Amino acid sequence: MADDMPLSDYLAQGGKLTSPSNVPPRYRAELLKMMASFVDSSLAGAAGFADLINAGPGIKERIAAARIVLEKTDNADRVLRIMGEFGADTDRYANHHPWTARLDRDADIGTSRGEHDMRLSVLNYPIHGWADAVVMNLLMGRAVVVQLGELKRVSYQPLSEAFRAILPVEEHHAALALEGVERLLETEDKARLQASVDYWWPRVASSFGTTTSQKFDALKAMGLRHTTNSELRARWEAETGRALEGLGLSSS
Repeated sequence: MADDMPLSDYLAQGGKLTSPSNVPPRYRAELLKMMASFVDSSLAGAAGFADLINAGPGIKERIAAARIVLEKTDNADRVLRIMGEFGADTDRYANHHPWTARLDRDADIGTSRGEHDMRLSVLNYPIHGWADAVVMNLLMGRAVVVQLGELKRVSYQPLSEAFRAILPVEEHHAALALEGVERLLETEDKARLQASVDYWWPRVASSFGTTTSQKFDALKAMGLRHTTNSELRARWEAETGRALEGLGLSSS
């Protein structure tokens, strides 16, 4: 960055920051919110899936579920270490949140966060059985891939690099979920799987946030966002809709 260039101009032109020492207060606050949301969502997602490992119908399915739990926890740890560089108490953070807490199945919180932590709204809902878990993982897994495509462009370089490393891991989770649904269709009633799609689709869609974010322009100027919520959601709807169609299921 040129010595005479304001930091705001540097970031608006695509500049990168590399250390907590050169991060301004507002940027720091928004960056920490972004990291907290990812860490909380990863830990809550892992906790919810961990309870279902032994519900897998076979060894292969249980191995896949255990791998997802392990890797989501590892992804959270990767970002939590960066939060620690900003002064977060990482040990207390990881151990003093109710990661398994869920709302009632019929609760409706829309795009708002729950009372527990900064997890995405969809991760406040309980999973009912193995088939429901696999369908949810398919829809949410593809949403995570879309969201990480945006997050890997963040202007804080250490976090950008972390998200780039996490993206292929989450892509594999989405692929495992697709394989899992394909296998379920061999034995499960398709109507039951469609009911799970119908339940999770609007809740996963809500994880993209509101379509009219008043903060977007400010975050874009700081290099923390590049694509609107509505554009990201539309991308997920199109890509996931095609995947469901290929399975003989419907998003509507």
